[in-house]
Parts: sequence; structure tokens; C-alpha cells
Amino acid sequence: MTKKQMKLGAFINLPGQHVASWRYPSTGSNRTFDLDYLIELAKTAERGKFDTIFFADVFGQTLAENSPSALKLDPVIILSALAAVTKNIGLTATLTTTYNEPFHVARKFSAIDHLSKGRAAWNVVTSANASESFLFGKEKHLEHATRYERAEEFVDVVKKLWFSIEDEALVIDKEKGQFLDLEKVHPVDHEGKWFKVQGTLDSASTPQGHPVIVQAGSSEAGKELAAKTAEVIFTAWQTLEDAQIFYRDVKGRLAKYGRQPDDLKIMPGVFITVGKTEKEALAKQKELNSYILPEVGLAYLSNFIGVDLTGYDVNAPLPNFGEMEDKTNPQIRTNIIRDIAARENLHTLREVYERIAGARGHREIVGTPEQIVDQLEEWFLNEGADGFNIMPPTFPEGFNDIVDLVIPELQRRGLFRTEYESNTLRGNLGLSVPVNPNKKQTQSVGK
Repeated sequence: MTKKQMKLGAFINLPGQHVASWRYPSTGSNRTFDLDYLIELAKTAERGKFDTIFFADVFGQTLAENSPSALKLDPVIILSALAAVTKNIGLTATLTTTYNEPFHVARKFSAIDHLSKGRAAWNVVTSANASESFLFGKEKHLEHATRYERAEEFVDVVKKLWFSIEDEALVIDKEKGQFLDLEKVHPVDHEGKWFKVQGTLDSASTPQGHPVIVQAGSSEAGKELAAKTAEVIFTAWQTLEDAQIFYRDVKGRLAKYGRQPDDLKIMPGVFITVGKTEKEALAKQKELNSYILPEVGLAYLSNFIGVDLTGYDVNAPLPNFGEMEDKTNPQIRTNIIRDIAARENLHTLREVYERIAGARGHREIVGTPEQIVDQLEEWFLNEGADGFNIMPPTFPEGFNDIVDLVIPELQRRGLFRTEYESNTLRGNLGLSVPVNPNKKQTQSVGK
């Protein structure tokens, strides 16, 4: 039994992670906008002792008659609702730095962190979907490198706003008539390439110091941004060797920013299909793939490889990968899928889209609880991961299977908690509370 324990996120992507999950008989496909259903899933995750539930987000997707993927609720609003009905589990949502302003983001996540008593996390992204630009009246989407440059300054401004009013600034002395100690208020005066911000947030620092900062991305720019600012990073790798290279690379960058290796938790995505027997798990996988309409599979694959496959024969070979218009985009996920096809000798378009139908380039594990945990344990104990962002194939059935079958096996091996260590997300992740850099300027000698 090991003292080291992995961290786990529950990736809730409704109606399900698999591209055809909405056609699976038990999937709650008509409940994506149902608060009672969202509460049910959150409580399932908390029953499984997950560190956090995680909601991704992307908008500007093309509506299609045979896919629900472009329809969703704002995840930040969802977190606000779930804060009231959960106690320990973290609440993580994606919010882009490309089409928002720092004040808006700082204010929203500060509110969630206060309302949840310290369980909020912001997943920092840079809007990979170029169509998002049209929703905001932009004629052209920012290039990859430029988006990351903007994101770095964006996060810096958000942090300044989060620290602008110390928690001790709230005196609230009714007898003396003093509500605030203005010496502990620090207006932001920021002027950079992208943002000019003056003023304060309208709430004090939160129970966690500030919400946990999560980042998803594996490009050079993404790794550097994570090393500088992130406390959790979600990533996608297929082999232990590749995961180890990434793990050591990113952890090795922390020192130059005055950070320790444990200050950043690396949690690759893992798509899990579990059965009580291997035969049962494989049958579930096969059934889900049988629901993929050819036109859906081709459209799904097109998004990843930069080639429009509309009208292609699904039994045709994978075409050459297209050239991206944005030359600064390293095409990390595209390269992962190309490598999967080559390594596993996938010869047809159908074979490729079925292979990535749920995992989207993340690692996929199909098998018994013991087989799944064997693989998770190997990565966890050999510098491949600090934990995992778990991707259930369907909701609620596939998610319940993971909580009821995989989690107990992790606990049996001493790899995962049986009870929460803390009421805050930082406490459960083993992350320190950030020190407000303004405090030293206001503290009196001897205090």
C-alpha cells in the first residue's frame, strides 16, 4: 500500500463523452438542461470522492440534426447551482481568455469560490474553435501564439483583481461604524499590451486565497503558461513514455517561476469503459460504436485532422493531414490521432473515428476494474501523472459503473481516498493557499 494517492476529476460532458452516447438506451439525452439531473451527477461524483467535477466549454459549433454536441448550458452558471447541493467536491469550469474580459472572469469565479466555501476552479483556455470569433463580431480568430500571449496577461490581471481586497479588510464593526479597513484594499493599476484595468474587485479574497487555476494544453506555449500560472493541468497522452516526457518537462519548468513540483498536479484525460468481465466491457464499447452514424463519425474526425471528410467512403484510407491556416498552431491533438492510426494499423476512416469516438485523443482503457486500475497505477507510480481526469462513456450509467467498480479497486490498493481530507478543493488536491502579495505592504511591524 502506498501513501501517495492520486487525484481524480470527473469530466462531465453531456449527454456523454462518446460521440454517439446520446443514442445509448440508458443515457439521459433529454436531461442536459435539467438541474435535478446535474445535481444527481454531482452527488454521484461526490459519493465517489472525486476531487472535482469538470465542465469543458466551447461555443460557435455548427448545429447538426444528428448530434447534440453544440447544445449546452453555461458551465459557470451550472457551478453556481451545484455549489448549494454539494459539500466537498471541487467545482471546475472552462472560461476562455480569448472572448472575455479579466474583470468578468475574476468576479464570476470569486463568487463561486465564496458560495462554495472554497471549492472553485477556473480552467483557462484560449478558444481553439475559430468560429467563436463570429459570435463576438470579429472577422478573424487570433492565431495560436497570439491567443496564448493574451492569456498570460489575462491571468495576471485576474490574479491582481482577486488579491485587490484582502480578506482581513472586512472589519464589519457595528459598534465603531467601520465596515472596511481601506489600508487592506489595493486598487489594480494595470496597463499592458492587451488590457488596461484600474480599480478593485467587489468582493474580498476567497476562502482558498483565490480559485484553483487549471489549464488544458500541451503545446510549447501551453506548457510554459501552465508552469507559470496553473495549479492543475489537463492533457492527453497515449503512452507512458510520452506522458513521462511531458510530466518531467512541465515539472522541470516550475523552478524558474519559484515553484515546487507539487505546486502543479498533472492529470491526463482517461476514457474508461468498465465491465465486471473483460467480455462485458468490450461488448459495451462495441455497442456504443455501433450507434455512430457514418456522417457523424466523418464530421467528428474532420474536426481533428484538418481535412473535410464530408461524403468520403468510411472504408477509405485516412487522407493526408491538411495544412492549418494558423502556422503557429502545433496541432498537438491532430498529431496524437495520426500517431494512433499509425501505431495501431488503423486502415480506414471508420476504424479511426471509432477508435477516438469517446476519448478524442485521450487515453482509452476498456476492461475490468482490476485491468483499468493496473494501467492507472502504472502511470501514477512512474511519473506519468499525479492523477487523472476521468471521462465516462455515458451518463448516468457509464459514470455509475466507474464510481461503483473502479473507485473501490483504487481504494482497495490504497491509491485513492476513502474520505475527503478537506472542505476546500486546495485542501483535497494538496495545494497551498496562495499568499496575497499585497499583505506585506500593510502589515505592521511585530504582527
